[in-house]
Amino acid sequence: MYEAFFSFKKKPFELVPDPDFIYLSRSHKKAVTYLDYGIRERAGFLLLTGDVGSGKTTLIRDLIGKKYERAVLAKVFNTRVSVEQLLSMINDDFGLEVDGKDKVALLRDLNDFLLEQYAAGNHPILIIDEAQNLEAGLLEEVRLLSNLESSHNKLLQIILVGQPELRETMASPGLMQLRQRISVSCHLHALGREETEAYIRHRLEVAGNREAVSFAQEALDQIYHFSRGIPRLVNIICDFLMLAAFADETRAISEEMTREVAQDLDFERTYWGVAPAPPREADATRSVERGGALERIERRLDAIDGELGARLQGALSGVEQGMQLMQAEFSGRIGKQDRQVAELGEKVETVSCAIESLVLSSPARPAAVSFARRLMGFGTGGKK
Repeated sequence: MYEAFFSFKKKPFELVPDPDFIYLSRSHKKAVTYLDYGIRERAGFLLLTGDVGSGKTTLIRDLIGKKYERAVLAKVFNTRVSVEQLLSMINDDFGLEVDGKDKVALLRDLNDFLLEQYAAGNHPILIIDEAQNLEAGLLEEVRLLSNLESSHNKLLQIILVGQPELRETMASPGLMQLRQRISVSCHLHALGREETEAYIRHRLEVAGNREAVSFAQEALDQIYHFSRGIPRLVNIICDFLMLAAFADETRAISEEMTREVAQDLDFERTYWGVAPAPPREADATRSVERGGALERIERRLDAIDGELGARLQGALSGVEQGMQLMQAEFSGRIGKQDRQVAELGEKVETVSCAIESLVLSSPARPAAVSFARRLMGFGTGGKK
């Protein structure tokens, strides 16, 4: 609708998986490298996972389009099936007759076909997309298909493609043998903020006009915020932005226009449910920085607490030692006073004895004797 206005050869943000538009982010490039290696080396089971809309199917179609030498491909995209239905779809995609055949006949035909391909030097590959829908029992049946082998090599290479739930299913104890046969495993992550911008410009360029529109940096921030870096959601919001720009006859995408389109689409509710959107990348960075600052502050406070505690303990120890010294000094003084009182008592006793001796030995001084006796507690009759 807007291709002519923007001088495009084709729409840049179609939702149909088109290998021509494939953009290799860091995780996409890694997945392509791993899968390409696994296919060329015929390395057992290959596993590719990623969130909805992360580009798994586009990546697989790109691999198929490379036309590996002597590769014979079968693709299964409908996985909510029974064992017999799954085998029928596999055989049918390999070009085998499937009508009216049961599981045993289907397996026999598949084995014969694989032996023929091996003898001809061909490389049969089975790609199962949306594999997260396979129950544990079906996954075990898929594993058994890898037992089809000649005396020297496996006859069939299998690539499982699915959402992250596939890994959860495969983690069950009953699928240990399948997990052990996974030779190559990779996961597609969402695009980062800079990758989202590069992805948009890449698609504009492939469509025929990289400079068709100019995006304000704030608009790109909003696209990343609403899409969270999921390529399919980037396509959805950008397609409507192109339509809005065409309607306004403008070639500038602003932050306000992006917000309006997101509101018209009810983006958060439609594509993310009621869950709140995650913080922007810049906000997340600031949050990390704030967290680091708080951590440093907490460490400093802990150090101060430790220092104050040590000082307080030292002060208390000093006070305790001082009190012990004072107590010892006081006790010493009390003991000295007790000794002085005892010495004084001894002196009084000595004086008393001397006076009594004097009185008894001097009768010519009765008045003194009478006074002394009364003073010391003796009666006048010489008896106490």
